[in-house]
Amino acid sequence: MTNRLRTEIQEEEIIAEKKLIVEEKPVKEIPDNFFTQLFAKGTISTDDATRALPFILYIALLGMFYIANRHISENTIRDIDKLSREVKELSWEYKSSKADLAFKSTLTEVAKRADTLGIRTSETPPQKITVKEDIQQ
Repeated sequence: MTNRLRTEIQEEEIIAEKKLIVEEKPVKEIPDNFFTQLFAKGTISTDDATRALPFILYIALLGMFYIANRHISENTIRDIDKLSREVKELSWEYKSSKADLAFKSTLTEVAKRADTLGIRTSETPPQKITVKEDIQQ
């Protein structure tokens, strides 16, 4: 049984070696498009690319500033929206508190609350006190 296994392994190794030798990748041709004409065929030389490098870096830096500015402005807009919602909620709370205070300061509500303390409204109308002055001086 072991001999048969060894022969099968040896045969597989021989087949694998033959496949490795036979298989070769064909050389791919570079497609003829704008970029290959631009760089490979010598339209732009390395000197031209080196001279243009500061301008390309400047454009990249401007792009980064543009993106950062966009992020900052979006965050600011979110904060403004959040604060405006909070102001609306506080305005509603103020208006409801003001309405409750106006209701609680009415004469009947004050009388009800004072009645629990033992204070009652007088049943007799107020009287005017007049003092007569003597003009003898």
